Amino acid sequence: MSEQNTTPMAENHSLDSAIRISLVAILVYWSFLIFKPFLIPVLWAVIISVAIFPLFLKFEALFGEKKKLALILFTLMSLSVLIVPSFFLINSIIETVKMFADTVQAGSIDIPQPPKHIAEWPVIGEPLFSLWSAASENLVATLSQYKEELKTVVLKLVSTTLGTVGSVLQFTISIIIASVFIANAANIKQFVQSLFIKLANEPGKEFANIAEATMRSVAQGVLGVAFIQAILSGIGLLIMDVPGAGLWALGVLLLAIMQLPPILILGPVAIYVFSSAETVPAVLFLIWSFLISASDAFLKPLFLGRGMDIPMLVILIGAIGGMMLHGIIGLFIGAVVLAILYTLFITWLETSH
Repeated sequence: MSEQNTTPMAENHSLDSAIRISLVAILVYWSFLIFKPFLIPVLWAVIISVAIFPLFLKFEALFGEKKKLALILFTLMSLSVLIVPSFFLINSIIETVKMFADTVQAGSIDIPQPPKHIAEWPVIGEPLFSLWSAASENLVATLSQYKEELKTVVLKLVSTTLGTVGSVLQFTISIIIASVFIANAANIKQFVQSLFIKLANEPGKEFANIAEATMRSVAQGVLGVAFIQAILSGIGLLIMDVPGAGLWALGVLLLAIMQLPPILILGPVAIYVFSSAETVPAVLFLIWSFLISASDAFLKPLFLGRGMDIPMLVILIGAIGGMMLHGIIGLFIGAVVLAILYTLFITWLETSH
């Protein structure tokens, strides 16, 4: 009799557990859908707050006990650092497109005849020679033959400009959220450490510290170096009065983030500078370009992995692999994941003896 009563009770208990688990799963999934539009801005807010928190502490010390005033001013400064260069970049894109369109319509672009040896190049020689010759004789007529291709390029530029505006708005929201995180830094740090400890027991606290240090290291060593190279490139481009300087500086920034040498953009620009400027300034610009491209060699060891026991190579591989998998935000996700895995692996090696 007791066995017959036990079985239905056990079944009811299993059914209750299944219903509870299902309800929790539905609630979690539903909450994720509600939070999903804010996921990327919040992730960037976490990264930004971790990266700039040490700088904020130094800034806060200047104001004594006026912490709220320090936070407001620091947030406004951070927003200006984002918005002002973005405004000049977007304006540069618009002005460059407008200038090119006006120049083409006025017919004031003077394209020289192509060298005859180009026609002898394999595969592309003859088509390139014909196109170049036609463009040198009548550029407007030549461009009119490629209306669809030009339309695609223009739409791509418009899409890039709108995407840049969207990114600026997204990062503006992220900086505002980051300021909230900074204002509650102590409570948030305690929450994160408690979460990591809950997931990984006592080593969780170390993993939380590794995640924080890795994000800060990547922000300084990858994004920081990329911004330095882009700003230095922009200064050189503006001094040499290169058209579309903002666009070229943006290209340098993207290449540097992808861990590619800026000379891939600055090299062709230097060739243009040699054709449009005096020899001495052109040579100086070329040297400046090489110095910017080579600055990786001493800037990255200076910033990347500083103050960490994890090798710089591990962080760099994690950052590059993460970016290839998840985009720019993957720089941080990949580096954090690989850094924690490396720590687990080293701990396992040390405890296996």
